[in-house]
Amino acid sequence: MLTSRTFLKRTRAGAVMKVVREHYLREDIACGAAACEQCGRQPGEPRLEAQPSGAASSLCPAPHYLLPDTNVLLHQIDILEDPVISNVIVLQTVLQEVRKRSAPVYKRIRDVIANPEKHFYSFTNEHHRETYIEQEQGETANDRNDKAIRVAAKWYDEHLKKINNEETIQVILLTNDRNNKEKAVEEGLTAYTCEEYIKSLIANPDLIDRLACVSDEGKEIESGRIIFSEHLPLSKLQQGIKSGIYFQGTFRANRDNYLEATVWVHGDAEENKELKSSVSKNMLRPSGRVVGIIKRNWRPFCGMLSKSQIKEARRHLFTPADRRIPRIRIETRQASALEGQRIIVAIDGWPRNSRYPNGHFVKNLGTAGDKETETEVLLLEHDVPHQAFSQAVLSFLPKMPWSITEEDMKFREDLRYLCVCSVDPPGCTDIDDALHCRKLENGNLEVGVHIADVSHFIRPGNALDQESAKRGTTVYLCEKRIDMVPELLSSNLCSLRSNVDRFAFSCIWEMNHNAEILKTKFTKSVVNSKASLTYAEAQMRIDSSSMKDDITTSLRGLNKLAKILKKRRIDNGALTLSSPEVRFHIDSETHDPIDLQTKELKETNSMVEEFMLLANISVAKKIHEEFSEYALLRKHPAPPPSNYDILVKAAKSKNLEIKTDSAKALADTLDKAESPDFPYLNTLLRILATRCMMQAVYFCSGMDNDFHHYGLASPIYTHFTSPIRRYADIIVHRLLAVAIQADSTYPELTDKHKLADLCKNLNYRHKMAQYAQRASVAFHTQLFFKNKGVVNEEAYILFVRKNAVVVLIPKYGLEGTVFFEEKDKPKPNLNYNDEVPSLTVEKTTFCTFDKVKVNIMLDASNIQHQKIRMALVEPKILGSDVPNQTTELSTNSEPKKKKLKK
Repeated sequence: MLTSRTFLKRTRAGAVMKVVREHYLREDIACGAAACEQCGRQPGEPRLEAQPSGAASSLCPAPHYLLPDTNVLLHQIDILEDPVISNVIVLQTVLQEVRKRSAPVYKRIRDVIANPEKHFYSFTNEHHRETYIEQEQGETANDRNDKAIRVAAKWYDEHLKKINNEETIQVILLTNDRNNKEKAVEEGLTAYTCEEYIKSLIANPDLIDRLACVSDEGKEIESGRIIFSEHLPLSKLQQGIKSGIYFQGTFRANRDNYLEATVWVHGDAEENKELKSSVSKNMLRPSGRVVGIIKRNWRPFCGMLSKSQIKEARRHLFTPADRRIPRIRIETRQASALEGQRIIVAIDGWPRNSRYPNGHFVKNLGTAGDKETETEVLLLEHDVPHQAFSQAVLSFLPKMPWSITEEDMKFREDLRYLCVCSVDPPGCTDIDDALHCRKLENGNLEVGVHIADVSHFIRPGNALDQESAKRGTTVYLCEKRIDMVPELLSSNLCSLRSNVDRFAFSCIWEMNHNAEILKTKFTKSVVNSKASLTYAEAQMRIDSSSMKDDITTSLRGLNKLAKILKKRRIDNGALTLSSPEVRFHIDSETHDPIDLQTKELKETNSMVEEFMLLANISVAKKIHEEFSEYALLRKHPAPPPSNYDILVKAAKSKNLEIKTDSAKALADTLDKAESPDFPYLNTLLRILATRCMMQAVYFCSGMDNDFHHYGLASPIYTHFTSPIRRYADIIVHRLLAVAIQADSTYPELTDKHKLADLCKNLNYRHKMAQYAQRASVAFHTQLFFKNKGVVNEEAYILFVRKNAVVVLIPKYGLEGTVFFEEKDKPKPNLNYNDEVPSLTVEKTTFCTFDKVKVNIMLDASNIQHQKIRMALVEPKILGSDVPNQTTELSTNSEPKKKKLKK
């Protein structure tokens, strides 16, 4: 059965076209109730229980199913996700509306429906003959949808009465819309607000805390003096955007200063050209204000409760861990129990008469300061997906025991005879890459980079692939690893461990002894690594005069070629920069950090890096040659000249010249910028140079014209060598496999718009992973100094500010800001020189790169925002009692600085 609607539509060319839309209706759509024999069973679907085992309600003691309307689903998703709530009917009408209005809530409700333990059932009421209704003339879409929900609830009520059961199952309509509720009661339905129903649950009073703070129809309660100006309605915003009065973009708050933000204007370059030119002529820095919000991106926030001092009060303020977020007012009955705990709170709305948004309690994470709790907080705050892999994802893993079959070998080259080995950090279990080097009969050298063939196990479009794409990258914290793919793949079947057969994607070159490439071959292969070495073990073999086995010979050949490749790269203008990376030594029993050292790099680190870079460049050329519009590449934009100001001035203070006209000029002058009396100076300059750089990003070749990688001085580049821990590499593997006819393509692989969206997510996930890793280092640094007490260490001044100096402690790779003025204390005499960066405090002058001594200690006075504080020990400030201390290394994000005077 079908209904149809005919209407006329004018095309862009001016022609009139007749359009017929058909809407099919069926009689065989099941109600989902397990006890219903009338509807027939649909195997595999989550079903409503025959005897609902949900929470007991004083309003409805009889067995019942819940049927929420759209606003309840949108605003009370935290309630619906709670294990207490089960046997819920989710209508197609409601799902469609939620999908339009909130993608995150839609994803969450789809996950709940897919969970068989929750007994949620999605009912296709829009295609059921007895529940579909037409929109009447003059009726709004919202009123029509409300009526459709009531019609479906009425049908369920009558349908369930026909089930031959001991007790009739009731259907409760949950709605916060007063009019909808009144009409439902008039029509004989049982209807309650979400708040009424939750408060009626006898054994679950704590669930009341999770109610979103919204009133009738989802509007925030408002009364009193207006503090914030009203945002424009959507209709006016759309008109203004169309006419060019307003600009639409994405709001990004400054990570260090919540009073600053940027808006990246949407649209292509041509659309925004006139804006950009007018801005450059009339103002140095374009600025504006937010006049309306088209789509919110609110998320649940971690933080701590600030309990009200009023006795028996239920309204309290919540202080988020993210300093950019204002305090949130929530209602809770368990304030005493939540004191000193890390909790999650969601924002429900922000009344224009209130200084604080309203929200509700979501979850208790555990005691503040506890290692597990703080790790959970930093993962949540940086939006790192870290939940256990679902059964749907795990179902696509190979069945164990796994072995290579004859079918697998049809499109593979057997390279198990080669002397392949891997070189990685100690304790590495997710081994992505292995190498080999051997002499050919013609006197040339054969060099191979063999990369784990993850794309063999992760096929396009399935749940495993979707989850890997969502995660985007493996996140490495100080004590744990958040895998992008399940452990069976990351640490076993894909990992190129020694003495086991493994699938690989091999890039093999024939080179002469001057490391010039004569031939390049890409092939799917099977390898058997002969050794899994650490960098130190590989270095020991290369340096040993007594070792002459095949593995050592291969390593020596690789190392010799790598040195030539590196010199050639640097001669072409590639940059060798520096950043202080730290390594923690963890106590095996307490798991607390007992030592903190900067990582020491060996020749073998550089050896592996050179061949990974070469493989990435070779693959980038190949996939772009085959797929000029669809290649996934990686670029590193050149920094704007102003970025280098701080580096140039710092070098000038030591009578050194740094040229920044090109990457080659920068690399050459950095190489020459040395001082015999100050060997660490060159490292400091390279650290400063790193701070001047732009972020490298993934992009689709068909959506961009600039491919250049500034840091590597390469015209084209991609990521191919780490598919276990980066999803970008999996896509590159798939493109390369199609290019060499080792695998087939699929529609999404050659859709540049979908690839561009994927790159956007990968860039976001990569950035969040970096922030999470820094936060983990910061937290473990705090733990280290908590156990260590006050420590005196040598430091170098990296930056000079108007009221402070930023110092780097080489031993720990730790950075901090020493301030020279403090509240409620006499202000010292400060004299700042911007030309040759220096700061004179009373009679003592501090310049960039000066050596100082500081003491370091943990300030735990604020349990949520603990800080490493530093005080200047040497040189002494002459002429006044000056405060010399700092705050640095917040646990919740990248290192943050106090607001400095400009």
